[in-house]
Amino acid sequence: MKRISFLVVTFFIAQYLRAQTTPIALHLENPHYFIYHGKPTILITSGEHYGALLNLDFDYLSYLDELKSKELNLTRTFTGSYVEPNGAFNIAHNTLAPAFGRFICPWARSTQLGYSNGGNKFDLTHWDTAYFNRLKDFAFAAQKRDIVIELSLFCPFYEEVQWKLSPMNAINNINGVGAVGRNDVYTLNKNNGLLKVQEAMVRKIVDELKDFDNIIYEICNEPYFGGVTMEWQHHIASVISEAERNLQKHHLISQNIANASARIENPRPDVSVFNFHYASPPVAVAENFNLSKVIGDNETGFRGTSDSTYRMEGWEFVLAGGGLYNNLDYSFTADEEKGTFVYPPTQPGGGSPALRRQLSYLKNFIYRFDFVHMHPDSTVITGRLSRKARAHVLSEQGKQYAVYVFGDAKVNLELMLPPGTYYAEWMNPVTGNSEKQETLHHLGGKIIITSPNYKPDIALRIVNTASGTK
Repeated sequence: MKRISFLVVTFFIAQYLRAQTTPIALHLENPHYFIYHGKPTILITSGEHYGALLNLDFDYLSYLDELKSKELNLTRTFTGSYVEPNGAFNIAHNTLAPAFGRFICPWARSTQLGYSNGGNKFDLTHWDTAYFNRLKDFAFAAQKRDIVIELSLFCPFYEEVQWKLSPMNAINNINGVGAVGRNDVYTLNKNNGLLKVQEAMVRKIVDELKDFDNIIYEICNEPYFGGVTMEWQHHIASVISEAERNLQKHHLISQNIANASARIENPRPDVSVFNFHYASPPVAVAENFNLSKVIGDNETGFRGTSDSTYRMEGWEFVLAGGGLYNNLDYSFTADEEKGTFVYPPTQPGGGSPALRRQLSYLKNFIYRFDFVHMHPDSTVITGRLSRKARAHVLSEQGKQYAVYVFGDAKVNLELMLPPGTYYAEWMNPVTGNSEKQETLHHLGGKIIITSPNYKPDIALRIVNTASGTK
């Protein structure tokens, strides 16, 4: 009976995938953004702490349903080459820390006892069929819900405690490889046989996910820690590209660059998404906008648990021209996959149902624009803001303007607009409500638009009514 059920499910997945078009890609007209199934796309989410796949106790269907219900369209997950112990980074109910015996990864278990967190050691020459079934089911479920998966293939080992849990560590496999220090794992010449294991894993995952449209491959999470070399990162990118060379569908590759910001030098042409962590203020976008690739902020945190912190980081990043934003949401756990876990105040970051609703307002706001034809614009606001306020503007001059202001409680925006009749609407990022609307008959030049009272942020949408939209 189980065999029949599996065949039926496999048949329907295959039929569904054949009906799809092409994988998510950079938009040809404006490669700072994506195109997905023919529609301009910005990826915005508040996702779990990357254990949805490798943690057998995590019900990813309930999790994906929650993201879908908030109209969020991205999740980020780890493959299982890296896993964390309970209590790592002071995270309560960490999804990346499976319970004893509840960890699954690409490699099959051997018949030899002795894995550090329960069960048998791993055989790095054999694949775990159950894992790849779970991987494809996860990808299929996400694709049905219009959710893109950024699959982070590898992660550095920040401390010995994480390295001691990795299947690649010689103490956890039967293959006689991985007898190296944690800072040598992601190198080309000091890895004690692990490079071939890593290459094989990448090729296997690429092959298993070759028919899906909703996959972005991230080379390595935070490679600026733990001895990860740039040469190794470039090598893994080339392995992905080569593995897809003769496949029908080619997927985007993302690279994690730095915490906060950094100017990217000599970028690889096969990398299409450059990700930063804790990118507030969003300096990284302006520093690298000339690359004409997507700039992402795909991990937040370590700034307390307040929703407003991460809501404003998302608004600021997207209105600065970023194309991907992922808040790291600790309200998702392996027993509360709907994201209702009330975490302690000691948690390194935040996340909540309320924050996810607020990020959905951001997504709905930006999707009301023809954002593919918009760019960051520092010339629109001509008057000085108060010392407490900061603003970002995306514009298509004379046609549409998206403005985000935070700090202070009311502003008089002095804007430089071409002649035209404009519809202006102020939106509350906390409630999603429209706070004020007006029609502006403007002769050209400077114009002052006064906001309603707000706390602590507000957004403004301005469109030329000649475009036929309001």
